Amino acid sequence: MAFQETPAAQRVHISFFGRRNAGKSSLMNAITGQELAVVSEVKGTTTDPVYKTMELLPLGPVMMIDTPGIDDEGELGRLRVRKSRQILNKTNIAILVLDATAGICHEEQKLLSLFREKEIPYLVVWNKIDLSDISHISQFSCLIDPVDPKSTAPSLCVSAKTGAGIAELKNRLASVRPNEKEKDLLEDLVKPGELVLLVTPIDKAAPKGRLILPQQQTIRALLDHGCLSLVVRETELKDALAALPQKPALAITDSQAFGVVSAIVPQDIPLTSFSILFARYKGDLAQCIAGVRALENLPAQSRILISEGCTHHRQCNDIGTVKLPGWIREFTNREPDFSYTSGTGFEEDLTPFDLIIHCGACMLNEREMKYRLACARDQGVPMTNYGIAIAHMHGILKRSLAPFPDIAILLEDNDNGQNSLGGTE
Repeated sequence: MAFQETPAAQRVHISFFGRRNAGKSSLMNAITGQELAVVSEVKGTTTDPVYKTMELLPLGPVMMIDTPGIDDEGELGRLRVRKSRQILNKTNIAILVLDATAGICHEEQKLLSLFREKEIPYLVVWNKIDLSDISHISQFSCLIDPVDPKSTAPSLCVSAKTGAGIAELKNRLASVRPNEKEKDLLEDLVKPGELVLLVTPIDKAAPKGRLILPQQQTIRALLDHGCLSLVVRETELKDALAALPQKPALAITDSQAFGVVSAIVPQDIPLTSFSILFARYKGDLAQCIAGVRALENLPAQSRILISEGCTHHRQCNDIGTVKLPGWIREFTNREPDFSYTSGTGFEEDLTPFDLIIHCGACMLNEREMKYRLACARDQGVPMTNYGIAIAHMHGILKRSLAPFPDIAILLEDNDNGQNSLGGTE
């Protein structure tokens, strides 16, 4: 990804679903104007999701995703179908591609039901009209809406081969608005002209020559708010504070430096972490705070899932696989069995775990992060995130939530036994 590009997690995700050989890959190629996905008459050519970033005005930056056919067969086929269904969890706009020569099948009807169940805006696209009499399509229209047979889903006819209807499809897509509202990372936290202090440790795990995505996005958000920002390492933090002509309105640190930074930053300066910011921005901060309580009463034979939204080369002293497990063992005086997932991988059955600890999810979009939280909630498994867990284990959770007074009040209620956060006592 070029440095200046919009991060994938902030793009509208548009996904193509349908049976094998319906023309999903050809359609995505036609929309993007590039031969991105391999096209063949052989069924099941697309074996893994294919991603392409582009600008689709006036919608803006988007991520196009081509998926394997939902009717794939055999053991590998079932795995491919599973991948397709997983893509739904990050999809903001869905396109169901139907073969105009074949009509609509049971699997495609089920997909439409899933779109509605997950409240995903969608379009139905009849492809291959160059091979079919368009009037032939009308007999299937009453089957399209699985909830109301008298109603039809938004649909149009195209030919990926000849280009017929592609321009109209792009215009229709650009006019669709995802259900998710645009959010502000620093909403209600800063005012124009205020100084914000950012603490960014540079260790062996830090990417060479650049900042990690949460730090980049926070700096951009501060610029959008007209704030002043000072970025320092924890090793220069004390000197930086002493040299400042004005008191920072807020301090934000990388979670792994929480203990050191909290000891240096005066108590009258609100302090939080990038990870906690992102828990509020993309997830459910209250649920994550309730979930962290599980660290206080882990069973002797406990299992903890540590999940990250990105894939990266593990360095020595890695926060997810080394530092965090070490802090947990020290805090709980337990020897939990740790499991790890990264990237798009996330366990479907969470019931074997006593706790899930997730990263800040800078590489996941809001829909996917909320899906993961919902899975944990529905299965009765406590879930929290890196920053909240680290702050709790360092005894500074209350301080780290001070910038969010509505959440801080809920935390106090929970401490008093009212359990306003929705967790378990």
